[in-house]
Amino acid sequence: MKKHNFYAGPSILPQYTIDKTIEAIRDFEGSGLSVLEISHRSKEFTKCMNDTIALVKELLDIPSGYHVIFLGGGASLQFCLVPMNLMNRKSAYLVTGEWATKAFNEAKLFGEAVEVASSKDGNFSYIPKHYTIPADADYFHITTNNTIYGTELKEDPDSPVPLCADMSSDILSRPVDVSKYAVIYAGAQKNIGPAGVTMVIIKEDVLGKVNRQIPTILDYRTHIKAESMFNTPPVFAVFAAQQTLIWLKGKGGVKAIQKINAEKAQILYDEIERNKLFVPKVTNPEDRSVMNICFVMKPEYKELEAEFSAFAKSRGIVGIEGHRTVGGFRASTYNALPKESVEALVQVMREFESMK
Repeated sequence: MKKHNFYAGPSILPQYTIDKTIEAIRDFEGSGLSVLEISHRSKEFTKCMNDTIALVKELLDIPSGYHVIFLGGGASLQFCLVPMNLMNRKSAYLVTGEWATKAFNEAKLFGEAVEVASSKDGNFSYIPKHYTIPADADYFHITTNNTIYGTELKEDPDSPVPLCADMSSDILSRPVDVSKYAVIYAGAQKNIGPAGVTMVIIKEDVLGKVNRQIPTILDYRTHIKAESMFNTPPVFAVFAAQQTLIWLKGKGGVKAIQKINAEKAQILYDEIERNKLFVPKVTNPEDRSVMNICFVMKPEYKELEAEFSAFAKSRGIVGIEGHRTVGGFRASTYNALPKESVEALVQVMREFESMK
């Protein structure tokens, strides 16, 4: 039975990435060695790292004056690296979910962190609007996509201060005006590759302005200068990420995948709205995530959740259970998920409805 992978992360990878990674595990670039055992200083991997960085710059149309680095530690490490490297006295945060909250809490360790707006009062089911960013903040931080609650900022906001963004779950899913940002970071395990590496895009002129001493390995300038080779990078994860970027370029790039993603999301949201059993968690369509589509049973059918989950799994639908903190259902429709998988989920939802 074909499996349809809706896990939120680690998540589905393109078959191209899987196939090329299997090849490289056996023999990396004709070296006679596996990518799992190759030196990060070898000419083969040095080329891989450089080519991967070049692909990111091409796909996101990154202007000059920016650097791309690959680090270990996950996006959660950036929750402290951003304030450590950019915050002298004050920072501002838009709090739209659990990960945004965690980033905000880390910033408090380095100075005054201001919550400019929050959607916590609505259980993070909407994107706050009409807020004021303090002009004296060292930076303004946003989390563009909310994987747990299913909301997304779909446009790049204007900010009077340097703008920083956690784009872990929607990076490369839509065009981004990188020139509006000081820092963009993203854990790989949603739209880039396997877990174990984080991509960071940094505007050079925002660095070197804080008064504190920064530990060498936590200083963005260290990794920029060393070209992501200050310490041993996650070689395997970087190689796999490169394959995903090659695949994305072959699909027509970010603009092309944005169109495909919008179509997938619309198919599923339409069914959730139509189906008598289900209701979307996010009521305002403009705030709904294209990457993480969250829904629940209507109150009168809530007792059917476990039955539907088991039924879906029996039909090859994998990973649609909602986050452990909120329950319900979550279908993650990242770049690599084919439209056929969304259509398979819709068919399962209709079959289950016909039984009730």
